[in-house]
Amino acid sequence: MSYAGDINVTDAYRRLADNPQTVLVDVRSAAEWTFVGTPDLQQTGKAPILISWTTYPDGQANPHFLDELRQAGVSTDHDVLFLCRSGARSAAAASAATEQGYTAYNISDGFEGPTDPAGHRGTTAGWKAAGLPWVQP
Repeated sequence: MSYAGDINVTDAYRRLADNPQTVLVDVRSAAEWTFVGTPDLQQTGKAPILISWTTYPDGQANPHFLDELRQAGVSTDHDVLFLCRSGARSAAAASAATEQGYTAYNISDGFEGPTDPAGHRGTTAGWKAAGLPWVQP
């Protein structure tokens, strides 16, 4: 592991609520934010930072990701929690951020978590399954 560690969604939400220097960066795609939803951090006084880790339609790493992170006001003074659908893209983003001096964590179960036996996401683990606040525009 080349980042600060994996944390579960409830610990992530608790850190966001308790530490003003903790931020959440959702690295999914615009389609996921729009059609699946985003974490609702209003109760923490924060908002998720939305920066795609991969580009569409080729699925390559976003070459401007770290620049966009800095432009969003995220500095190496922050603890950065990265979130994707199931924990894979966010782990890659956490590794890249760590290489640039950030204290970065991967939210291991992601927003929707792994698939259940029926092939559906969001029912067994992840932000939504844990009952944490979220919104769908």
